[in-house]
Amino acid sequence: MRITGGELRGRSIKCPDGVIRPAMDRMRESLFAILGDLSGKSFLDLFSGSGTIAIEAVSRGASHVELVEKDKIKIQTVLDNVSITEKEMGKKIHCHFMAVELFLKRCKNKFDIIFFDPPFPYKYHKSLVEMVAKGELLNPGGVVLIHRPKEKEMPDAVLQLELGDRREYGRSIVDFYFNKP
Repeated sequence: MRITGGELRGRSIKCPDGVIRPAMDRMRESLFAILGDLSGKSFLDLFSGSGTIAIEAVSRGASHVELVEKDKIKIQTVLDNVSITEKEMGKKIHCHFMAVELFLKRCKNKFDIIFFDPPFPYKYHKSLVEMVAKGELLNPGGVVLIHRPKEKEMPDAVLQLELGDRREYGRSIVDFYFNKP
């Protein structure tokens, strides 16, 4: 896998052992083009897998980035991968190795962008977005992106978060839920 844009563009990163479905290069490039300039933004990468999305966010200017991954098999690879942002850019990615649901219940930080990439068999996509809304984890004007299989339906609104965009990539979809300022 490689970083598709920003300061670390072209850098290769490791793919961890275990079950993983890394976000396609084309999809990552498209999502970050839609998000635009991340300078000064905070970014949360949930169900991180290899850490690629978090690294992309830092590479593209995000100032505060956190990731969450619960699979213990992936920990060392994630730590190795995210270390390049600190070594080469002086920017640290804060890593949490725990269940996403538990992290969301305990989290006190607010973010400008929250990206969910749960395993495709995961059944609680809407519940995840509800946890963000109820926990007030998204800054005004912020966006939640949730990557899901085409077969899994999502509503046009989840509490105060409104669907503002939906992009299709092969058999997957990314929904963009906005927190109106």
